[in-house]
Amino acid sequence: MEANVTRDSVLALIHEKEKIENEISQFKSVLDRNSVGMTEALVDDCGYPRQDIDVYQVRDARHKIICLMNDLKGVMLKIEQNLHILHGQQREGVGLPVDPSTSAVQHTEPIARVNFVAPHSPAEEAGICVEDLIVEFGSVNAGNLKSLQDISTVVQHTQGRSVSIRVKRHDKMVRLSLTPHVWSGRGLLGCNIIPVETVER
Repeated sequence: MEANVTRDSVLALIHEKEKIENEISQFKSVLDRNSVGMTEALVDDCGYPRQDIDVYQVRDARHKIICLMNDLKGVMLKIEQNLHILHGQQREGVGLPVDPSTSAVQHTEPIARVNFVAPHSPAEEAGICVEDLIVEFGSVNAGNLKSLQDISTVVQHTQGRSVSIRVKRHDKMVRLSLTPHVWSGRGLLGCNIIPVETVER
């Protein structure tokens, strides 16, 4: 039997997630200073270490980013699992009487916009519509979003399980339950979202 999950335990995981994200950001800044990413070659055409970058720093930063990304995936999975349990406890009258996603701050700022929903897709089944503004996607919201990859991580780690989503539709907040899963089309959702930069506020 699953142990009860509290809002505080979920918040602790979210704080851990944010700490990991900050560490990843610090190591990415090392790559930025060297004008490289995660995949560029560190040797020249003759096989010698490149002279225009600090090869040791870049290798170390890349290694630590990979390790931290694995840690982040694990924490994200725990957050989604615990939120799922917490929702279940609330349905059964256990735990807090409020929605855990409201935690300390009720976010209302959109993080992405839906610009395509495929027919008969998981997204359509969940009631997602074109032009919906995504405000929350599982544990991801305007307070912790780094990139759309955060949403992709949630999708990958919740395949076959429902994810709570909050969208803004015609100036109204709508909460939906989406279950990412394999279907006849591409991906696990069957919808396309675009970054917040293109959302008209």
